[in-house]
Amino acid sequence: MKVLVTGVAGFIGFHLAQALLDRGDTVVGVDNLNDYYSTALKQDRLALLRQREGFHFQHLNIADRDGMAALAAAHPDTAAIAHLAAQAGVRYSLTDPFAYVESNLMGHVVMLETARRFEGLRHLVYASSSSVYGLSEAHPFSLDDRADRPASLYGATKRADELISHSYSHIHRIPQTGLRFFTVYGPWGRPDMALFLFTRAILAGEPIELFNHGRLQRDFTYIDDIIAGVVRALDRPPPVVEGAVPHRVFNLGNNTPVELERFVAVLEDALGLKARRHLAPMQPGDVLSTHADIEESRRVLGFEPSTPIEAGIGRFVDWYRAYYRV
Repeated sequence: MKVLVTGVAGFIGFHLAQALLDRGDTVVGVDNLNDYYSTALKQDRLALLRQREGFHFQHLNIADRDGMAALAAAHPDTAAIAHLAAQAGVRYSLTDPFAYVESNLMGHVVMLETARRFEGLRHLVYASSSSVYGLSEAHPFSLDDRADRPASLYGATKRADELISHSYSHIHRIPQTGLRFFTVYGPWGRPDMALFLFTRAILAGEPIELFNHGRLQRDFTYIDDIIAGVVRALDRPPPVVEGAVPHRVFNLGNNTPVELERFVAVLEDALGLKARRHLAPMQPGDVLSTHADIEESRRVLGFEPSTPIEAGIGRFVDWYRAYYRV
């Protein structure tokens, strides 16, 4: 089938496009290649995808209404959408809030309007985030928990996307699934994420910054496990039946929170080097812990993460050393 993947030059979008192409799907990739982090890394991901048969790329901002309408007209046989493009990062939302409004809100609505143009569309899957749980004190984070107290603008935009999608599914009967990702890591990852930052600093002999004095927990989830979950979700649209809204949300996490100090210790072992630690206070927008309840994802999607951090971090370090030749 033909799948439209937004944010295709991004970390998750790149890996998803590879997986879809591997199984014989046609992928129409969209990305605006913004400079939030190194465009060289995005171009290198894109260069690998351009070598693949069945891949088509459009350099386009998802908030561009006319551009997305033209894209839809050029690919009327699109059967599914994986909408992963967004302005990422919790802390950057303190610096440039307008980027989040344009990409995560306006861009999401434009994508939904684009979806309405595809007569044969089976399913729209979109990226949400564990950040929607915000200040929730319940652990693990369950789909039944409140998600109306975001700790960051980023989290607020992702929760708003879920609500907007619910309304479009209700009114226009568009089958949709939102996926709340929990701290995704792995090869080709984002340079603003902890694993990337720590690896670069340790190799350079520079100190790493541990916020809240290192007393944080994250449900680190390896990229291959996430992609398996996205593909399973894409292939399982909610049924369009009378009296029910064809919109669902799932947690995709490892279901195993890891203390930040343990995470660093595993990285030190993989690198064969010791980190110099700088203990820093809690940052605005951060939360103390994340932990995904994935029972519903297991039941409906057959989602079962299987990569321990020792294996995942080891694979990242191998990729990093090869990519940066260090």
